[in-house]
Amino acid sequence: MKDAHGRHVTGRISWRRFAVLTVPAVAGTAALGIALANGALAASFAVSGQQFKVSADSLTGDGFAQYGSVDANARGDLLPVAVTAIKSAELHHLCQSVVTHLPVLGDISLKLTAGSSTPVRATDLFVDATQLSGDASFHHIEIGRDASTLTKGPADAQGLQDLFAQQADDVSINHLRQTAWATNAGTFRLSGLSMKVSKGTKECF
Repeated sequence: MKDAHGRHVTGRISWRRFAVLTVPAVAGTAALGIALANGALAASFAVSGQQFKVSADSLTGDGFAQYGSVDANARGDLLPVAVTAIKSAELHHLCQSVVTHLPVLGDISLKLTAGSSTPVRATDLFVDATQLSGDASFHHIEIGRDASTLTKGPADAQGLQDLFAQQADDVSINHLRQTAWATNAGTFRLSGLSMKVSKGTKECF
């Protein structure tokens, strides 16, 4: 390579340009790390490498909040999630399933069901989900609220400042279907609990 005067030059790095490109990324990663250390993000434990599916005929809850966050696995990978937090919830015909692929054996399914007669009840429920669907209704919903100022969900249901969030006095979801990395709850009462392990892929939906 030659310069404007025809002299040979070696490759050079524009350190100013390098800094402009890398500083925001490093700062963002550092901010996420600090937030994880301070408990500001969703992860309260290292999640597994498998997501699980949850379905219910209906969910009703008081004190609803939802905001973006991240979980972390044992390798330190950051996994984006939408946290749904509810002060108290009831679920009818709950199903939870996860499929594990094992060498030689192939796919092994674990399925848990509960709440067929008496509903499943949970308090301070947090679900770190990557997908959610159903027919939902809310009362006194606030959409676009700063995640750090949420007040209607559980006491710890707040995200980082300037992030998008929403909250409502209550929530009702019929035909609930969601895929998640983790669930936390203060109490989780499963009436009529049944758990089955079987070969093959047998999921809730």
